[in-house]
Amino acid sequence: MNSGIRTLHISDPERGTSAPCVVQYPTLADAAQTTIGPYVFDAAPDAPIASGRFPVCVVSHGGGGSHLLYRSIAGHLAAHGYIVVSPEHAGDNRNDRSLSNTDAAAIARPGQTSRALDAVLADAFFRAAADADRIAMLGHSMGGYTALALVGGHPWSRSGTALPVAADARIRAAVLLAPATDWFMAPGALDDVHAPLLALAGEHDPITPAESIRKVLSQLPSSTPLEFSVVAGAGHFSFLTPFPAALQRPNFPPSQDPPGFDRAQFHRALPETILDFLQRSLA
Repeated sequence: MNSGIRTLHISDPERGTSAPCVVQYPTLADAAQTTIGPYVFDAAPDAPIASGRFPVCVVSHGGGGSHLLYRSIAGHLAAHGYIVVSPEHAGDNRNDRSLSNTDAAAIARPGQTSRALDAVLADAFFRAAADADRIAMLGHSMGGYTALALVGGHPWSRSGTALPVAADARIRAAVLLAPATDWFMAPGALDDVHAPLLALAGEHDPITPAESIRKVLSQLPSSTPLEFSVVAGAGHFSFLTPFPAALQRPNFPPSQDPPGFDRAQFHRALPETILDFLQRSLA
């Protein structure tokens, strides 16, 4: 199979606006290249969806980032039988950072993600193909925070107050890439997280340090399946798909990695690692 691609617009009633959401999905159509902004997706635009029922994976991008930055992962999952839902977080993205690094973003993100999932499950194009009983999530950085909140984590603000977010019981497993875990340091914050988790941290990540992630996740219930590993040599942005050559420059930190780390090589293996975890967790 190959990947098809469509763009939906998800309403955000809290802000009175809408945000784009890229959906990649299995198709038998010939492979094609689709350009969105400066990025090229190996995906056929608006191609017919393959017949069958497919698991769903929602992708939550990092704070102030973009829903377009995980193409190597989303395309691989779509070509292997997943519907991959990648919403842009209103108020916390590359074009609008008005909520970035705030409690308001931490409160808004889980609801935005659940609404994107609602929209895809109700969409006429995807409704018959999306398996609502097999839903997972992947999040990077603040997206990892979002995933932990949606599988039952109880976040607390930096000022020490509980944040009003709701879990989404439909999400059965989560992949956490360099997750922002400091929101879950309060006692009992992860007591209600029972879904299987795959957590990957970068060895040289000063933004979400591996030991900080390890310490927070050690508070998970002993019965919660957790696969945790530190990626040798990786930095915080190493989990992003390699940028086009024109964007790879020292003054653009998301395109850069610690010396000696080969992001392109890493992304030849990372999507398969994620696929293997999801297949086992959603079986």
